[in-house]
Amino acid sequence: MKNNEVKVPSGRLSRLSKMGGLASRLAGNVLFEGAKQLSKGQSPKLQQLVMTPSNIGHVAEKLSQLRGAAMKVGQMLSMDAGDLVAPELAEVLAKLRSDAKVMPHKQLTTLLVQQWGRDWLAPFAQFELRPFAAASIGQVHLAYLDTGEKLAVKIQYPGVRDSIDSDIDNVATLLKVSRLIPANVKLDTLLAEAKAQLHNEADYHFEAEQIALYQQQLGDNPHFIVPKVYSALSNNSILAMQFVEGAPIESVAQASQEVRNLVASRLMELCFKELFEFKLLQSDPNFANFQYQADTQKIVLLDFGATRSISDKLAQGYQKLMAGALKHDKEQMAVAAQQIGFFQDAIDPAHKQLIIDIFYQACEPIYFDGEYDFGQSTLAKRITEAGKVMSTQQNEWHTPPTDAIFIHRKLAGTYLLAAKLKAKVNVGELFSKYRS
Repeated sequence: MKNNEVKVPSGRLSRLSKMGGLASRLAGNVLFEGAKQLSKGQSPKLQQLVMTPSNIGHVAEKLSQLRGAAMKVGQMLSMDAGDLVAPELAEVLAKLRSDAKVMPHKQLTTLLVQQWGRDWLAPFAQFELRPFAAASIGQVHLAYLDTGEKLAVKIQYPGVRDSIDSDIDNVATLLKVSRLIPANVKLDTLLAEAKAQLHNEADYHFEAEQIALYQQQLGDNPHFIVPKVYSALSNNSILAMQFVEGAPIESVAQASQEVRNLVASRLMELCFKELFEFKLLQSDPNFANFQYQADTQKIVLLDFGATRSISDKLAQGYQKLMAGALKHDKEQMAVAAQQIGFFQDAIDPAHKQLIIDIFYQACEPIYFDGEYDFGQSTLAKRITEAGKVMSTQQNEWHTPPTDAIFIHRKLAGTYLLAAKLKAKVNVGELFSKYRS
């Protein structure tokens, strides 16, 4: 972990200098690569010059050092544009996901003194300075109270909250210049939403409130565990929670078919409950946000910073959309998609039908008769191919409503996890209570 320590730039000027240094390096590389290709009689395009393998590495490295906003804007864009995003940008995002940096001990302890005071260690019998997890907003440490209670303490990187807007604007400028984003994607709308989302995620008071709301909605459901929050040790930059033992959710792939089916079914059922009953969606289906307790057969739910409230109108729209797919009624699906907000602008009828067809394919597990075998399904590949067809019609591309992007992300993530577990799930039966 030591070699993966990089001090997080906390001031706006130091963060801006990271982007300025990146821009200068990219410009120099572009001039060098352009001259090299011109000397060979080639006529390179700007995008090809910007996103060379060398530059991709520099972009990923700088964004991983900034953490937070720099990573969030990439996630938002990848969710919206799907296959419209250039493979080069997808490569940058993949590098970011696999290259989480952590704070050096000196920076960490300085931060803890600022947040908890000089006697910050007083409540603890032990506090591990080496984090056991690191992400875009903060890193997580193991600690024990004097009472013996085991805690997971999430500590936000310095400067993330104050630099959200400027970081996102800087990254957006880089993406626009490199022409990696299709012109018809409503970038400004997405960036405004990325800022709002990240301001929420960077406020750990907000996350604590979302955990309380979610626990209230979940009630005494025996299949899930949501860690409790230790309010006395938490503030808007530190979130102290109960440490709940559990194995990575992917480990269920080694269990029996019965267990794999059960886990995937419960997660699919929870997804429907979030959308149609709770009206509260934990919108980040990252596998790391789920764990499994084999002895209790309970699923541990983690990370509620990306939780979103869902309006009645939107929930009803998706209910009608899925019910239409269940009845193979594409006209009802079109009406539902209109209600959700997909066709607010003028749209070519053929392109509109293409979108409805993609929705219909995505609902295949719902209208399938019996247990849907996610492990053997080619659904993801077929939707990807359909997306590629749509990407050839970029003049017709319309950015969907922001909440819809997150709903699709959650559903797709749940499908992906079911496929990872090679599970068989009667999705139609789970949805049947919402079909009316």
